[in-house]
Amino acid sequence: MRTARWLILTVVLAGFFWRFPLVHFVPLKAAEQKKIAASFNATQFASDFWDNRLLPGLDQSVKASVLLPAIQADAAAAKKQFARSVGLGTDYFYFLSGTGRVVAVSDDAVSLAVTEGSTNSEIDLQTGLVFGDALRDGTGLLNVNDYPNSQDFNDISSALDHLVEIRVLPTLKAQAKVGAQIAFAGCAEIDDEDTDLKPLKVIPIRVNLQPSP
Repeated sequence: MRTARWLILTVVLAGFFWRFPLVHFVPLKAAEQKKIAASFNATQFASDFWDNRLLPGLDQSVKASVLLPAIQADAAAAKKQFARSVGLGTDYFYFLSGTGRVVAVSDDAVSLAVTEGSTNSEIDLQTGLVFGDALRDGTGLLNVNDYPNSQDFNDISSALDHLVEIRVLPTLKAQAKVGAQIAFAGCAEIDDEDTDLKPLKVIPIRVNLQPSP
């Protein structure tokens, strides 16, 4: 009888600990990824990326004086040659730089004429609230596959947008006077169905007032 009781107790305890184990084993790789995700600071990452990779990487941008005529001549060919796409989405991105003359200023944009002799807006530097993934995805400096936690990758985008609002836009708005020459670098995010790319809407990364010619 005592043996039977011990046997029943052993079976009950075995079932209990199988259902509610005291020790939970997690694969090492999964545990490491969870630890990285828990410690990830998108704000700090974005600041470090901006200073150490983004600004030094501006020389990889295509010149607006090359891109704009290419788009006007053959938008599909220009997209194939100069644009970047991420994943399966329909959006694509241009990473560009150049110098333009301010032809108009509004609450949402500083409009530049880039082509010599042009009096129309060819580039609209966006000065309103910044949102979207242009800065994260447009340069090609960040790879989504390096961030297994998709929320981290989304947080990077938001943090970079915020840096534009606090580091770039105040300077741009202060310099934006009609007739001023402004050197710029930035990214444009374009929906594949958008066929009207004039002016090209650009999120600025860097702006500098240039001496008048």
